[in-house]
Amino acid sequence: MAYNEKLADRVREMIALTHKNVEEKAMFGGLCFMVNDKMCVGVEQERLMVRLDPAKYEEVMEKEGCKPMDFTGKIMKGYVFVDIAALQTKKKLEYWMTLALEYNKIAKPSKKKKK
Repeated sequence: MAYNEKLADRVREMIALTHKNVEEKAMFGGLCFMVNDKMCVGVEQERLMVRLDPAKYEEVMEKEGCKPMDFTGKIMKGYVFVDIAALQTKKKLEYWMTLALEYNKIAKPSKKKKK
């Protein structure tokens, strides 16, 4: 799996400070962090996927390194990609992690697939 191990470690450490119910899953060609059984953030080789409050979408699009998540060819409001170059400091990564973890508290869980 091709994801940035160093960024994954930084994300893992930040989540562990406040959350216990965390699961890591291979997803989207990277590593996805599920917090409280809900998709929260994902790490790829050169970017971070962030799930955030759709009401904050337009505001965050102005931030350095932020791009719409168009994984399926369709822009998904409430999800953004952040280039790794914009995450070099602890403070910058904390900004995005805070958005994701705050939204995680109120986000709806994905529907479970029936087996």
